Amino acid sequence: MQTSQKSRSSGAAIHRLYHEPEPIEPFRLTGPHFQVLNNNAYPDTRPQESVVASLQTPNEQFFTLESSPVIEYPACNSNSPYSRSPLSPQGSAQSCLSNLHYSSPEKTYGSPVSSGIEEAIREVEMELLGPGSDFEDGSITSPLDNKNKYYKILQLGNANLDVKQTLIDIAHAIDDGAKEDADALIEALQSKVSVTGDPIQRLGTYMLEGLRARQLSSGSLIYKKLRCYEPKPEELTSYMSILYEICPYYKFAYTSANAVIKEAMQDETQVHVIDFLIAQGSQWVQLIKDLAKRPGGPPRLRVTGVDDGDSSYARGGGLQLVGQKLAMVAEAHGVPFEFHAAAISGSDVHWGNLRVRPGEALAVNFPYMLHHMPDESVSTTNHRDRLIRLVKHLTPKVVTLLEQESNTNTSSFSKRFEEALDYYTAMFESIDAKLPRNIVMPRDDKQRISAEENCVARDMVNIVACEDTDRVERHEPLDKWKFRLQAAGFMARPLSYSAVTAVEEVVREYSNCYRLREKDGALVLAWKNKAMVTCSAWRYTRFYVSWFFTSPSERPLGVERLKAPARRWCKFMLHHGIGTR
Repeated sequence: MQTSQKSRSSGAAIHRLYHEPEPIEPFRLTGPHFQVLNNNAYPDTRPQESVVASLQTPNEQFFTLESSPVIEYPACNSNSPYSRSPLSPQGSAQSCLSNLHYSSPEKTYGSPVSSGIEEAIREVEMELLGPGSDFEDGSITSPLDNKNKYYKILQLGNANLDVKQTLIDIAHAIDDGAKEDADALIEALQSKVSVTGDPIQRLGTYMLEGLRARQLSSGSLIYKKLRCYEPKPEELTSYMSILYEICPYYKFAYTSANAVIKEAMQDETQVHVIDFLIAQGSQWVQLIKDLAKRPGGPPRLRVTGVDDGDSSYARGGGLQLVGQKLAMVAEAHGVPFEFHAAAISGSDVHWGNLRVRPGEALAVNFPYMLHHMPDESVSTTNHRDRLIRLVKHLTPKVVTLLEQESNTNTSSFSKRFEEALDYYTAMFESIDAKLPRNIVMPRDDKQRISAEENCVARDMVNIVACEDTDRVERHEPLDKWKFRLQAAGFMARPLSYSAVTAVEEVVREYSNCYRLREKDGALVLAWKNKAMVTCSAWRYTRFYVSWFFTSPSERPLGVERLKAPARRWCKFMLHHGIGTR
């Protein structure tokens, strides 16, 4: 089996790999090279509930990213496809976890200059900027001020460092070019983070990995190695299932999308669903069951699954396995069913790959995948908008878009870092909250640690450490997706009461700190006041697209060119927000 892997995210990976896994033995790493942490250093403050499943025994040892042994990385096409190297091998100069040692213990960082030099510098500043400059108000800073700032932070001592603020200071030090100060802050913060600590301590562990990788200019190399060395398929599937259960973000997305599609297709006799990240197809099992209960009988259902082949690692085979599973479910519930496999990357999809037939009511599903498509800031090809325009040409009855509510696409590094830090702080806090069905998974549970490392940490390393085409985690907020879809000729389709009710049933099993709210017709799931994921539905505005395109080759299927008066009327209706279907 070839082990070279393409870029992937935890959000997409959850969608690709989730199913009900067979129980497996916990993955153990033992030996003198692995450090055992004192779990009592970070007590779990959650209320204890009856234990349904506990995956950790009291005497089990586990390893941390910073305590792993030295491992030499072979090439990605190694003959050991399942050999899993830790995220952070010590001693490797290319590793984002290589401990930074300083050659001279007397070396200081950001040491203050003498008062005489400061006075001379101030006189020069006044000469250059004048007495009325904003410099005295602090709006203009010099490199000396930055060095003093970082020096003062270090003077606080490790015990007084605030983890979140220090992470932000490190990002700004990297942006300022203060490499030695950033290195010193990273080293000072290392003792304040832990994979078994509270949310900010666990998050800090993985953020430090990304910052170290960026400092060493090895972010892309580290990310590629992470994709070459994964757990065994059954272990990875188990980790994905754990994350699927302990936070509701993926259940929310799939439940809301299914409710929208079922409602849009309630009067149709032939339904075609195109899923641009089919994975194992688990989302459509419930839709088949719901269609089977429809008054008057179920429609004929055809599913096209788009997948670039990466999911075969966990599936243990190609897309035909997905088709076989869904066909068995459909047969058991009396739903006429057909499956079409399109084993191709989203960036390479064209109209002919999707086999749309006349007379079908078409639904298109984008589950946590559009943010992986390179946009205009990465490539002139702009596959993100190209794929949206391609779907528009198919004239779908409904399009569902599921995305994380974050902005890590085009921001500067320090702003992108702060955005990611806020987002994943909320995610790690929510993972610590009440779990459904009275499940208890303590912070030192090995499988929980592995789930966070393999399903979440990888995304963070990519956001923080990688740039250009290697940075594939490029999230955009709902407002930007709204702009892209409307520019392509789509109009928002507000989610109905039935869709909201279905999602409420899912969220009710979790902590009451989760919030459901509506924004511009979309449904937003938030942790406290922080929006986390969105589900929006869109419909194709037929008249607008007919008016817009001039050549027959660009015209959507079955749409004729309108005459000039009709085009002007369509433009008037769209300008005033009047629907066209």
